[in-house]
Amino acid sequence: MKKVTKETYINWYRDMLFWRKFEDKLAAVYIQQKVRGFLHLYNGQEAVLAGALHAMDLTKDKMITAYRNHVQPIGMGVDPKRVMAELYGKATGTSQGLGGSMHIFSKEFRFYGGHGIVGGQIPLGAGIAFGDKYHNSDAVTLCYFGDGAARQGSLHETFNMAMNWKLPVIFICENNGYAMGTSVERTANHEDIWKLGLGYEMPCGPVDGMNPVKVAEAVDEAIQRARKGDGPTFLEMKTYRYRGHSMSDAQHYRTKDEVEEYKKIDPITQVLDIIKDKKYASDEEIDAINKEVKDMVKECEKFAEDSPFPDLNILHDVVYEQEDYPFIK
Repeated sequence: MKKVTKETYINWYRDMLFWRKFEDKLAAVYIQQKVRGFLHLYNGQEAVLAGALHAMDLTKDKMITAYRNHVQPIGMGVDPKRVMAELYGKATGTSQGLGGSMHIFSKEFRFYGGHGIVGGQIPLGAGIAFGDKYHNSDAVTLCYFGDGAARQGSLHETFNMAMNWKLPVIFICENNGYAMGTSVERTANHEDIWKLGLGYEMPCGPVDGMNPVKVAEAVDEAIQRARKGDGPTFLEMKTYRYRGHSMSDAQHYRTKDEVEEYKKIDPITQVLDIIKDKKYASDEEIDAINKEVKDMVKECEKFAEDSPFPDLNILHDVVYEQEDYPFIK
């Protein structure tokens, strides 16, 4: 694995803080009804992405996930201004404003969504990996899903085929405890989701999803295995979301005290503590990063606000191929 250096920690702090503040801004503009529909935020889970990106080769590796998908494409290289514009439904967005919050996508940066169907991305992730194996590429696909999606039947079909064909895919369950609002312990006779891999003799195990170093180590090992042709891995990232499942979630299933307890192991705070303890950056340098992040978020917001909405004709253009389709007036 690439060495975790002083620069790594500083970049992790900058990136995770930006992702957090970017989504905090989305929450604020959602209340103002500038962002519509559903909005699922990643607050608290940033270490899962930060650690994985450290282990990946971003010139070829791929990623696919569910609808909690705003910061992943940013990590893969997508311009955050375009991501925010997509959430605003603007023409400058990643899908010209037609996908919205749950459907961020970038072929250029190998980020294949953003999928609104629970568990729908699991077989798609294996399919992407199948394509890489078929074309003799040594790229690896990271396929993310939540603890709720782990109860979908498509997971078992996909695990079986992925092991049978030794596909270069890493299945990552971001277990944030409550799926849409039901605790893991109430959805199955077991709480260790990673053990689902044992039935397929798939390498699997739990990972501390609040620590980017632990995530990077686990993902690196899985990527090396996949590149050698030894097939998939299933990792259960034990993490936590500070906000509700979506903005409409009243969160009656947990207490505020529980949320505050998890904030004591916040991934951003963990990384910042190491930076301070090891004197990787002075207080002035940390303040400069904080200001940089704040300015970047403002820039994204202004870009989204100033961008135009897509022309109504595009709604037809991207759906109907036939120009003289009889039901379009």
